[in-house]
Amino acid sequence: MALAIAQLSNHEHSDEQLMLCYAKGDSKAFEQLYLKHKGALYRYFVRQLGDKQLAEDLYQETWGRVIRAAANYEASAKFTTWLYRIAHNLLIDHVRAVKPVDLVATDEDETGLDTFVAGEQDKPDVQWQEAQKSLLLKTCIALLPQVQKEAFILNIEMGFTAAIISDIAGVTLEATKSRIRYAYQSLKDCVSAKWQEVGRHE
Repeated sequence: MALAIAQLSNHEHSDEQLMLCYAKGDSKAFEQLYLKHKGALYRYFVRQLGDKQLAEDLYQETWGRVIRAAANYEASAKFTTWLYRIAHNLLIDHVRAVKPVDLVATDEDETGLDTFVAGEQDKPDVQWQEAQKSLLLKTCIALLPQVQKEAFILNIEMGFTAAIISDIAGVTLEATKSRIRYAYQSLKDCVSAKWQEVGRHE
């Protein structure tokens, strides 16, 4: 009877409760966590790496580490923060090892980034302009320092606050706010400069 009640209320559990249930052997709890977070976590890697196979590898390794760490999980921090801290550490390890030069997203689903470049919708050729600016934005994101790129993506793509991002990256709140601010300013300046170049070549 207790088991039936637990299963019945499973869908109402918080992420932290689900993770604790999984640590006790409830595979259904892990399935719920996986389904809830898989899309955003995969995009986190794709946006920063631009290589879907590499993103898939790091994505799978993140879940592998979640599984291996389940027995020691403590609900002292939000599950989402804990999950992305694992992902962050894997990404940083990769960047340090490989030092990739051309990190740019190639995913066709650009929701999130579009809102950053969205401008006035009542001008002629606005769709063409926004498509061009979206491409320019992806190019400019690739030029950002890694720490700014991650902070920007976590902020605009995942909707995380600066406080959560600082927990994920293991830096102070002020440092995180600075990274986000510099990223936004750099991207606006970069897109503006490249947009002017497009205009000169027309």
